[in-house]
Amino acid sequence: MAFPSAGIVHRSTVTGRRGMVASGHPLASLAGVRILMQGGNAIDAAVATAAALNVVEPYMSGLGGVGYMQIYNAATREHQILDYVGLTPRAAELRLYDNPDKQDRGPLSPLVPGSCGGWLEALRRYGRLDRAAIFAPAIEYAEQGYALTVKNSLFTESNVADLLKHSTGAAAYLHQGKAPLPGQVLCQPDLARTFRLLAEGGAEVFYRGEIAGRIARYMEETGGLLDAADLAAFAPAWLDPIHIDYRGYQVFVPPLPCQGIQYLLTLKILEGFDLSALGHNSAETLHLFLEAAKLAAADRIAYAAIPDPPLAGLLHPGYAAGRRQLIGPRAKPGQTERFVPSTLPEEHLAGDPRAWEGAKGKNECTTHFSAIDAEGNAVAVTQSLGSGFGSAMVVPGTGVALNNFMRWFDLEPGSPNAIGPSKKNEMCMSPTQVWDQGGLRLLIGTPGSYGILQTTPQMIMNVLDHGMNVQAAIEAPRVKATTGLTVDVETRIPAAVLAELEKRGHQLNRLGEWTYVVGGGQGIMVDAETGSFMGGADPRRDGYALGW
Repeated sequence: MAFPSAGIVHRSTVTGRRGMVASGHPLASLAGVRILMQGGNAIDAAVATAAALNVVEPYMSGLGGVGYMQIYNAATREHQILDYVGLTPRAAELRLYDNPDKQDRGPLSPLVPGSCGGWLEALRRYGRLDRAAIFAPAIEYAEQGYALTVKNSLFTESNVADLLKHSTGAAAYLHQGKAPLPGQVLCQPDLARTFRLLAEGGAEVFYRGEIAGRIARYMEETGGLLDAADLAAFAPAWLDPIHIDYRGYQVFVPPLPCQGIQYLLTLKILEGFDLSALGHNSAETLHLFLEAAKLAAADRIAYAAIPDPPLAGLLHPGYAAGRRQLIGPRAKPGQTERFVPSTLPEEHLAGDPRAWEGAKGKNECTTHFSAIDAEGNAVAVTQSLGSGFGSAMVVPGTGVALNNFMRWFDLEPGSPNAIGPSKKNEMCMSPTQVWDQGGLRLLIGTPGSYGILQTTPQMIMNVLDHGMNVQAAIEAPRVKATTGLTVDVETRIPAAVLAELEKRGHQLNRLGEWTYVVGGGQGIMVDAETGSFMGGADPRRDGYALGW
């Protein structure tokens, strides 16, 4: 794959030879590049970027959140998933969540925070520089402050009401009870101190030491479930990725219960159509994508969170071929997010992949930011606090905002993803690596909740089917099937195409030309001939790619 030039871009595409970082904020990308220029590798740069994002994009991710890293280590040729999604507290029971608000914000909403443990485990196994060097940019930004961007201010503004319900959240991020304006400086001295403690004492400080004690006390005082034993029991996990073949490329994602399997299924269904010939964002291409996404979502909802899921059957080409036959000329309703006990007339439902479990043939079982270095080490990371600022609660004296990922569990007792004690979440975050026989070709991913599972395959298709460079692939207008026949659309898609989709039965929700509702992708491409890098970042948010 040589660097393609197809696609009109709003921003120039960044190139580099020695290293590159693409993240959700320019200061975070700069932090990662600083580490590369100091002799760090891509894993060091990724952790520095993650820590900096905690400071400059505090509503999206941080020490109190969870996530996945997909890491390729060039020296050992290891391709691994680092899973740092924490479990539910041991005391979590469905009966405690009699009001959905309890899982949405406040003391009952956090999972065990995993990001701190994940970052430090990545450094332990693959890092080159010491923790003090890695956390130095984040400490600098937190102590000295940073000037808010327009989007920093807008995202904070949308969460003011929830932050005001919890005094620690309001004190950390608001100015006189209001969102700081663009250009105002936000300092976070407590968070800087926490990073200094981590640089000195490592994960022990967070999970069994001073920070753990502060988290446990705060949860006890506010009626939360998370306790010292939950924190002490946390351990990130090294896992093998799963993948599919798609038009001669291998697309790798974290294994179940990561929901990335949804877009693997989407791509396998779509592989039977010549999308390149049908044209980018034509009515036929978009119709096929939307219907495939609904079919894949139905399978993901049914199987991703159950014990012993039929993974081989789900990823078998024969199963995808059968699902492909269900796509007709008109739209059918579907559920693309949560388990719903009732169904709509003619709704796309889950299939039965177990019939393909023992079939002979090819067995294909195997904020977002990305970093890569000249040695070939590469990291794709998706991590989150859940909603903006997570639970809206900041642990006193630490600057650590706790996540609210209990919100991603179901309150329906019949759902395989229902709330329960010490339970793993069915997680929508899913960083991606795309390889061919010659090596790594693309790191890609996006934030966006359940929309991740539709935005990511569209970006991949833009590169592999439509020949776009990574910046054009990220900027291209997107669609997202939601509930029933409803589809969110960006209106840069031609009006005639949208009209044709409506004729086919899709009910369009026009969101405007650009909207962060359909994600904020970041990605890096690798040239097959020269090994050079091309980076892209999403103007829908504050994304920036930097290379050298």
